[in-house]
Amino acid sequence: MIHHNLLIEKLQESINSILPITVIVAVVCFLFVPVPSGLMLAFLLGAVHMILGMGLFSVGADLSMSRIGSHIGSAMTASRKLWLILLTSFLLGTAITLAEPDLQVLASNVPGISNPVLLLTVGMGVGLFLALAMLRILFAISLRTMLLILYGIVFLLAFFLKPDMLPLSFDAGGVTTGPMTVPFIMALGVGVSSIRSDGKAKEDSFGLVALCSVGPVIAVMLLSLIFKPENGETALNTPPVFLLTTEIGNGYIAAFPTYLKEMALALLPIFAFFLLFQAVSLRLRRKPFAQILIGIVYTYVGLVLFLTGVNVGFSPLGETLGGMMASSRWRWMMVPLSMLMGWYIIQAEPAVHVLTKQVEELTAGAVSEKAMELSLSLAVAAGNALAMVRVLTGIPILYFLIPGYAAALALSFFVPPTFTGIAFDSGGVASGPLTATFMLLFAMGASRTLGGNVMTDAFGLVSMVAMMPLITVQGMGAVFVVKSRRRAPAVPDSGDEIIELWEIA
Repeated sequence: MIHHNLLIEKLQESINSILPITVIVAVVCFLFVPVPSGLMLAFLLGAVHMILGMGLFSVGADLSMSRIGSHIGSAMTASRKLWLILLTSFLLGTAITLAEPDLQVLASNVPGISNPVLLLTVGMGVGLFLALAMLRILFAISLRTMLLILYGIVFLLAFFLKPDMLPLSFDAGGVTTGPMTVPFIMALGVGVSSIRSDGKAKEDSFGLVALCSVGPVIAVMLLSLIFKPENGETALNTPPVFLLTTEIGNGYIAAFPTYLKEMALALLPIFAFFLLFQAVSLRLRRKPFAQILIGIVYTYVGLVLFLTGVNVGFSPLGETLGGMMASSRWRWMMVPLSMLMGWYIIQAEPAVHVLTKQVEELTAGAVSEKAMELSLSLAVAAGNALAMVRVLTGIPILYFLIPGYAAALALSFFVPPTFTGIAFDSGGVASGPLTATFMLLFAMGASRTLGGNVMTDAFGLVSMVAMMPLITVQGMGAVFVVKSRRRAPAVPDSGDEIIELWEIA
């Protein structure tokens, strides 16, 4: 059975994550920018659905997805068959990505590309690069070397793409490293790294999330070379208009069957893989097997509630509010408002508090928890602000991404390798579920009202938010290097003391 304390803890985390943005939006709508009252009520009801859904989903992920990843990783390790490790990594990486809530939200808002096509493309990208990441662990390949090569390929491909698909490609990488995929992927990595007996085996398990984020970027880029989407403006969804309270209720009731079916199909491959491994090699006892099954049920219910709240009430208000602000005298207030939302998005993320605390312990206080927290908050706030500047001005995204990633990769030559792994893995942690569910829709509404191209101007927001921590975390690593020269080094070369991002997720 689910422990009562765990459920309360996860619901509290969900409230801390979603409530601040809800309050900020409500204040703006009540005092500055008028929106339809029916849509506002649907938004508040959607926030309740999201809080309940994310809380139940988080409990289910802890009880099921993390344990499934750990058990299957151990089973693959025991086989010591390279082909089995690579094939299983590809299939599971693809399957787990299809159920990622952040990706589901992004795919439902991409105009001109069918949902299944985009989901499968991104899923296969994660699967292929998860297999590649396993090879890196097994053969002790440098993470920095792989990142330099892969991002070189990414930016080379970028010059051959139509501008419409470029921001979406980078956003696809940002949304795949969410609460579903990260603990599962890291659990697999821990199991596979145990094959190696050297002291740096666990340290090389860093970078799994980073490599799996690059896969979808390249996959969507390749998709764009053979797939021609429709014009983004004609394909945009129109936000719903609720005139009566019964219309709001009917809207939610009508949406439930859709997401019940979609989430059942999304979780079915993972469930099937688990049953197959249970029958062939795991053979878990009744109690742990039952706990995983209960966890899958909670994951399913949580996903349905979360996505229903997002798509019926939460995201539509974000798009409407963005459009109304863009057409009002408050247009440029969107930049500081986005910064404020970004600040609270990262402040309310439980994973960030664990990350900052462990960095302080790792550096023996040379980089304090408060300094790390401040740097990440500023990073996400700046990412949101720059993304909104792009919406208002139409500046191409490469003007931001090329210098940003160049700085991040250059810093990797001057900081300890552990900081590089942490930085590139933490980009997905920092973006959070609210970036795709509200901020992206906020940007889309503004872009549409201003007559811009949604695909080039609004998309790319998630990637901007995910990019900034790469610089700030390594910047903290550079501060640590400077301070450590004045005293004994605090980071052991053996890699025995590491930050476990699978615990963060």
